[in-house]
Amino acid sequence: MDIYNRLKTNKGPLGQYAEALDGYFTFPKLEGEIGPRMKFRGSEKLVWSLNNYLGLANDPEVRKVDAEAAAQFGNGYPMGARMMSGNSDYHEQLEVELASFVQKESAYLLNYGYQGCVSIIDSMLSRHDIVIYDAESHACIIDGVRLHQGKRFTYSHNDIESLEKQLQRANKMIDAKLGGILVITEGVFGMRGTQGKIKEIIELKKKYDFRLFVDDAHGFGALGETGAGTGEEQHSQDGIDLYFSTFAKSMASIGAFVAGDKMVIDYLRYNMRSQIFAKSLPMPLVIGDLKRLEILRSRPELRTQLWTIVNALQSGLRENGMNIGITNTPVTPVFLSGTENEAINLVIDLRENYNLFCSPVVYPVIPRGEIMLRLIPTASHSLEDVKYTVDTFIEIKAKLEKGLYAEKNPKLLQVLSI
Repeated sequence: MDIYNRLKTNKGPLGQYAEALDGYFTFPKLEGEIGPRMKFRGSEKLVWSLNNYLGLANDPEVRKVDAEAAAQFGNGYPMGARMMSGNSDYHEQLEVELASFVQKESAYLLNYGYQGCVSIIDSMLSRHDIVIYDAESHACIIDGVRLHQGKRFTYSHNDIESLEKQLQRANKMIDAKLGGILVITEGVFGMRGTQGKIKEIIELKKKYDFRLFVDDAHGFGALGETGAGTGEEQHSQDGIDLYFSTFAKSMASIGAFVAGDKMVIDYLRYNMRSQIFAKSLPMPLVIGDLKRLEILRSRPELRTQLWTIVNALQSGLRENGMNIGITNTPVTPVFLSGTENEAINLVIDLRENYNLFCSPVVYPVIPRGEIMLRLIPTASHSLEDVKYTVDTFIEIKAKLEKGLYAEKNPKLLQVLSI
């Protein structure tokens, strides 16, 4: 069969909906200054879909440094991969400051979060090693584990008893002379907002020999006394062997880093193929990330404001009968009961009649019959935004329960034809 012919008939689990959903539910275009209010299809919406936790995307200090660095260096400098010709004092300075901030001995700057996480896992493991990871891990962890040529096991989400059973299983199978065990969890699970049970996992080190790798993309900058992440929040940072985060959330930028013992970071510097064979992170991003990190350290009031909004939003939703699960982070899921068709009509109502933009999640990410609307509060939102949103959710929940979203709604076609 011609590969292209197969692609015509099997477009994938999401691609099969592309013709109907593209530009509205998938690949929507939010325009204007990044913040709580942006334009979507020509009208202003209250936006709860951006991981801009601390509001740094449009911070005046950040924008000034970004512009000055771009004017001075352009996007081309430095040219080449870090190992060959793309290194600079700024890259190394950022690594030193990141390591200090997350309380680790050394750090390595990475071009992207997704690519970086995949490549860390690939570089760390040999075919003799066993990897054990949370069943609800992010796609970057799953894809990294797929590259592993040895054994890999999952444990039930945030279930320490299930993890211990897998550790027992791995210890019986491992050849300790040739291989070891790597446990992987997330600091914050980005869909449901729960923290990984880092402290409890570290306790298992007293009984089992393994190393712990934590992907803290949603925790870095938002959790912990200083913003150093979920490990700091749980007073367990020392027990994390490899700490990873991206700049795409709290830092509102591009890039990522991994931190840990100097020996391990040096190994990764010389063995991560995704970095060795890729162009270095451009100077404007590096200098901009240095400024963002400085703000993380020097302006704790941004985290205070973030949590003011988080607490107001989550308490307001709970007090008005909304099911937001057991989130203990800024990520705020709202769970409703309904079909995929009802989810479509509900989201259209939210966007077109209430001018509120948030991200819907349906099967297969969550079970059939459930609708999840994920809200991401930020330091840029206001308490007035929170009140309007809670009031709106009270109304749409009532409409859903009355069956008002149940019929096939021709408005979808009207909306998509605009």
